[in-house]
Amino acid sequence: MRNVITLTTDFGLQDYYVSAMKAVMLGIAPEVRMVDISHEIPSQDIMAGSWIIRNSAMLFPSGTVHTVVVDPGVGTDRNPVAVKIGDQYFVGPDNGIFSLLTQENDYKAVRLTNEQYWRVEKSSTFHGRDIFAPVAAHLSQGVSLEELGDPLDELVTYRWTVPIADNEGIEGMVIHIDKFGNLVTNITGSLLEEVVGDKDVKIYVGNTILEEIAPTFGAVAEGEPVAYIGSSGVLEIAINKGDAKQMLGVQKGAQISLILQKESPI
Repeated sequence: MRNVITLTTDFGLQDYYVSAMKAVMLGIAPEVRMVDISHEIPSQDIMAGSWIIRNSAMLFPSGTVHTVVVDPGVGTDRNPVAVKIGDQYFVGPDNGIFSLLTQENDYKAVRLTNEQYWRVEKSSTFHGRDIFAPVAAHLSQGVSLEELGDPLDELVTYRWTVPIADNEGIEGMVIHIDKFGNLVTNITGSLLEEVVGDKDVKIYVGNTILEEIAPTFGAVAEGEPVAYIGSSGVLEIAINKGDAKQMLGVQKGAQISLILQKESPI
């Protein structure tokens, strides 16, 4: 038995969608424990959903089933899938939502074709309730991946732009903005260590220039911008007790430049 199911969606909590999924799950697996990872993924933002589960899913107990529904292509020919990565299971659309996990880990996947594990009444616009919720519940009750459908060798995969590094510095981009307005970049801590190390650097973001990478928010005065390595292991830009997105006027996709400072000749 796998007794934990998580839910990650872009549904929000205003409507009945999340509760309908949970109702279906409880009808199949009444003893299961449910954990909401997030229901505030920006609408139809597949890569934002991928980022959220990449940083949370693998922390759960062995055998956890993760239901992930950010599904702008619902009802089209995109595949519904179940995936096993390590000791974790995932159920959702094959639209790139699992990209950040599958590019870092080996996986086994099936296309969900066995309608025995779906709701009998199926809508063309709510596969979260009618396919993914019941499949996740059946998985939690010990149904094997192989029983759910046909093997799938390769999932749809999206990749964020890779940062460019040379002896001048690093060019990266903002890939995610969290609830606090912190700007999350695609520049990893390991790349920073390799390229910057203990050299002096200037960090250009929007119209702002920062001159150091600090250990945490409180290393600067309240209201001041700060660059640091965040909990997901990448460079982030924040405002101490403020909103960097709003105060710096920076959106997702914005360029981040780290320029190494050359020593002045004597």
